[in-house]
Amino acid sequence: MTVRPTSDGDENRHPFVPLQFAPRSLEQSRTDADAFYHTMQARRTTRHFSSRPVPRDLIELAIRTAGTAPSGAHQQPWTFVAIADADLKGRMRAAAEVEEHAFYNGRAPDEWLEALAPLGTDEVKTHMTDAPWVVVLFRQAYGFRADGSKRPYYYTEESCGIAAGLFIAAIHAMGLVTLTHTPSPMAFLRELLQRPVNEKPMLVLPVGYPAADARVPDISRKSLEEIAVFRER
Repeated sequence: MTVRPTSDGDENRHPFVPLQFAPRSLEQSRTDADAFYHTMQARRTTRHFSSRPVPRDLIELAIRTAGTAPSGAHQQPWTFVAIADADLKGRMRAAAEVEEHAFYNGRAPDEWLEALAPLGTDEVKTHMTDAPWVVVLFRQAYGFRADGSKRPYYYTEESCGIAAGLFIAAIHAMGLVTLTHTPSPMAFLRELLQRPVNEKPMLVLPVGYPAADARVPDISRKSLEEIAVFRER
């Protein structure tokens, strides 16, 4: 193991080890990248889930994959709470629908409701009880030192956003579906799931197989020209 030199008295530095990197030919890189793109291009969000069971080890693998995400100062400020208990999912749905009813009936600005209208969303959240698993991503706003004092965490929203993306990609790659649900507000989840005060609910991710009659909006994604700018000179 190669250890990078550190300044005197800096015991908190991690040792450095060689990067595990497997070179590929340009042809292989393009083949792999194209295959991954087409896999993810087929990904769709659905609100229609089958009750078909999903083994816990698949959920564990998706969370492990999410946990490989880069994070500010490598603080890994995420907690994934995976719920299969039907009673708990029912209570989560009931609480979410209370908040969503208020959202759709006065809390949300007209512009937001106008943007959501083509997608057919409403306050009824059957996906929270139909899906065999509901995974809630909590963002750790700060941590704790050994003496109980607060330890600041950095770039927690960005870090958890990257982890969520990897989780979604992993779920799709294994042949399952999910959606990103954000009840507004979400504070009820921390109490229901008995999470500590430093954890803030960020995303609700039902996971499972699609229902046989699952439908999705007829929408398209922006082209490369609409989402990218290249400056090569």
